[in-house]
Amino acid sequence: MKGISYRGNRICFGRYAFQALEPAWITSRQIEAGRRAMTRNVRRGGKIWVRIFPDKPVTVRPIETRMGSGKGSPEYWVAVVKSGRILYEMSGVAENIARKAINTIYRFSNP
Repeated sequence: MKGISYRGNRICFGRYAFQALEPAWITSRQIEAGRRAMTRNVRRGGKIWVRIFPDKPVTVRPIETRMGSGKGSPEYWVAVVKSGRILYEMSGVAENIARKAINTIYRFSNP
């Protein structure tokens, strides 16, 4: 995937944001895990917006299937993300709490 994001690359709702630096496919499980990690750090203090939605189905055919039997069933869903896209936003928290929450997501997504 080439290019940078022209849509969804400005902070609109919150004061702090988590932005993608590389293009990738992000699965629905990864999005939910990031949201949970962020919510755990923010607690009840702030509001969180998830700016991406997994709208692309990824199909997988069964192993040892012969050619010509059609397309496989959808296995999971992904969000196609270009570099520069805002993934999460938050507001209503102090800067140190926002940094801690974003660092948790970053450490969680890069083992």
